[in-house]
Amino acid sequence: MLYWLADLAPEIAVLNIFRYITFRTGGAVITALLFVFLFGPRVIRSLRVRQGKGQPIRKEGPERHILQKQGTPTMGGLMILSGVTVSVLLWGNLTNPYVWVVLLLTLVYGAVGLYDDYLKVTKQSAEGFRGRIKIVIETFAAIIATWVIVSVGQEPLSTSLAIPFFKDFMIPLGTWLFIAFGTFIIVGAGNAVNLTDGLDGLAIVPVMIAAATFGFISYLVGNTLFADYLQIHFVNGTGELAIVCGALVGAGLGFLWFNAPPALIFMGDTGSLALGGALGTIAVATKHELVLAIVGGLFVLEAVSVIVQVASFKMFGKRVFRMAPLHHHFEQKGWPESTVVIRFWIIAVVLALLGLATLKLR
Repeated sequence: MLYWLADLAPEIAVLNIFRYITFRTGGAVITALLFVFLFGPRVIRSLRVRQGKGQPIRKEGPERHILQKQGTPTMGGLMILSGVTVSVLLWGNLTNPYVWVVLLLTLVYGAVGLYDDYLKVTKQSAEGFRGRIKIVIETFAAIIATWVIVSVGQEPLSTSLAIPFFKDFMIPLGTWLFIAFGTFIIVGAGNAVNLTDGLDGLAIVPVMIAAATFGFISYLVGNTLFADYLQIHFVNGTGELAIVCGALVGAGLGFLWFNAPPALIFMGDTGSLALGGALGTIAVATKHELVLAIVGGLFVLEAVSVIVQVASFKMFGKRVFRMAPLHHHFEQKGWPESTVVIRFWIIAVVLALLGLATLKLR
């Protein structure tokens, strides 16, 4: 919205600053942060009154979770999504299709997560939305998002898979195969972040780290000079996604204020599915899908730990981990919650640096 003020630059020169993505990204961070910080307490009070017993805690989980976290409200993702939406609409270029496809996909995934959280709270059960129906809706939304990204992009780049560390080598997948691949990335990212969200502050900080990383990547990929210098693929229009990433970082910081141990609210599937879906969609749009697997490696590890655990138990009747996802395994080994969270944050920072290294090592 404020981007349109740049049209008045010929009359008022100072308004030309609204053309700069860096300025608007900074504005998006601050706006989302202040929005969540100011309205967060009201949201928490309202959810606490409406939810009563709060989010159901897994009975097979660590005992201290049942004792300490019982009664904590969920659906905190509403705070994040509200801050992101307001900030993007205020600072983004609303004529840019990439902005809309990421924002709408994020809100659709947030709605799926919200309904899932609603069922868990009302039924007081850890089982919410039926898994198959949930995946079908996520997949359908991801197919549409990927199709739009392919449609607004330039062939053959928009339907090819870029390989990190190689400046010219790409794998042409074709329209439908790439849509299938992009859908897998988006759905996988959404559910991987969802699985990571299990301890106070555990998911939101790695999400902010990944969002900040992809904000930087988006800016470079959408700038012809930087893309040419770094010998990465230029995707016209994706620079605006830096504003979306900035909004994710700002809203995440605001949410962390209330989610820091001991958490006053959980983000729930409302937040985790939406944030993961947003990261996946941004990665597909910027042609850095495989880099997301590096930057978001922590989410990948959490998802793989669940897959391995389930597969091992069904095939051999044995568990590889004491408990899945992975963060609960270390809790069962006796690590304090704060130790698990901070060490996972450190891993997320290291992986983000490795992901950024792929921009230059080509």
